[in-house]
Amino acid sequence: MTKLSVNVNKIATLRNARGNNVPNLEMFTNSIIDFGADGITIHPRPDERHIKYQDVFKLASIVKDRVEFNIEGFPSDRFMNMVLEVKPDQVTLVPDKEDVLTSLNGWDTIQHNIFLKDIIQDLKNSGIRSSVFIHPEIKMVEGAAFVNADRIELFTGLYADSKNMITNYVECSQQANLLKMGVNAGHDLDVKNLGFFVQSMPFLDEVSIGHALISESLFLGLEKNINIYKSILK
Repeated sequence: MTKLSVNVNKIATLRNARGNNVPNLEMFTNSIIDFGADGITIHPRPDERHIKYQDVFKLASIVKDRVEFNIEGFPSDRFMNMVLEVKPDQVTLVPDKEDVLTSLNGWDTIQHNIFLKDIIQDLKNSGIRSSVFIHPEIKMVEGAAFVNADRIELFTGLYADSKNMITNYVECSQQANLLKMGVNAGHDLDVKNLGFFVQSMPFLDEVSIGHALISESLFLGLEKNINIYKSILK
């Protein structure tokens, strides 16, 4: 079954809006795990507008040894020092500039192959699985294999805008599997478009979902909504 990793950034965003600890990020993360999530994803950004760097260490103590812990981000010196200390199960490398609102661009794994290869080797040396965030293009999948990535994460914003693009994702999934890489996916997936995506994909290890899941939970409640996602992934 494809695993569900819940991105808790939006909970931290709501907390930060008032400058206190309501909602309590650690409590919500505990509950999300109890409700059946297979993993927790966070994406600390340089401006700490949602996940703060101190949150990373607090969440690590809650998440590790219970479910998978995935940390996303651009591999700056600060970011790399942090993840090498925390040692999450997976680090997803994202080519974000500092001022972007959300992750819309994938790596050019060919142009940045030397940079990525060195970063991924550092992760491997610490026993951390690497995932490279890319658009659904075969040449980018092949570039990810060249830099020795363990997995790719396919940017699904294009799919969410037009389901006609599913063929690109299927082909990338097949190629990644041939190249001995796992396949993750994320961005703008929700209860309406996830089912068709999962049913179409021949190889899919994990989906990372945050914005839609948290937003839908305002109406449905976290426990019920996580169970809906889990049933779709079965």
